[in-house]
Amino acid sequence: MRQISASGRLTEIPSSLPYPGLSIETNAKPMTSPDPLIEFRGVTYRVPLMNRPALVSNISFAVRPAEMLVLLGRSGSGKTTLLRLVNRLLLPSAGEVLVEGRPTSSWDPIRLRRGIGYVIQEAGLFPHFTVAENIGLVPALENWNAARISARVEELLRLVGLDPAEFSARRPRELSSGQRQRVGVARALAADPPILLMDEPFGALDPITRTELQREFSALARRLGKTILFVTHDLREALLLASRIALLEAGRIVAVGTPQEFLLLDHSEVRAFTASLIDLAAARPGASS
Repeated sequence: MRQISASGRLTEIPSSLPYPGLSIETNAKPMTSPDPLIEFRGVTYRVPLMNRPALVSNISFAVRPAEMLVLLGRSGSGKTTLLRLVNRLLLPSAGEVLVEGRPTSSWDPIRLRRGIGYVIQEAGLFPHFTVAENIGLVPALENWNAARISARVEELLRLVGLDPAEFSARRPRELSSGQRQRVGVARALAADPPILLMDEPFGALDPITRTELQREFSALARRLGKTILFVTHDLREALLLASRIALLEAGRIVAVGTPQEFLLLDHSEVRAFTASLIDLAAARPGASS
């Protein structure tokens, strides 16, 4: 696990993932194919019947199995639009989006979405469902029997650091914001999807809780081997979590690289983001003037 030191360098920190000895074999999947699970080929999207500029233009990239590709960019740069193109909430105006080698236009939308975990800011839990019912929703729709759903809910709650005896019967309003996000991650993993889409899932949390969940999720993602497309506007979060970072500006990808490569890229928008790290380090007590 990486963190940003006061000097702006990446350093290693230990994982604080709860229940480190827990073994969930159904989630632990080795990478078996080099073919990308998500691929964009010259994708443009503009809102139909509206004479406005495209939200994203000529986007091409691929996400390899077990990779966490972070989409970084300012508000309005097109990050969430790309996620919605993956699970067919939107269809491209031009180009193709492929999931598991198939264009999203050829997928049944319901089947596609049930095979992709989706985590959003504030978790998006159903308020009238218990925690167990929220987590077990997709397995229930997939006709799992009650015993199997109950066992899955219990193992996932333990995986995200929540005691099933204490939390299964609670409703979202009875949880802290951090606990709701943990339940949101558990729900996304419930039917064991190969792909996770994550839209600023930790953005609304307080800084301490956010750092804790980033650390735990990074360890969890490495362990489970999921293919993850993660949206953020926070460079520090991107550097902590990403296998690679793709930077968007005005609906186009302007830079791509590993965290170490990204900090060295010569592009004005990269420099604007890296300047925020320098400013943060300079503002800390004890920083040299």
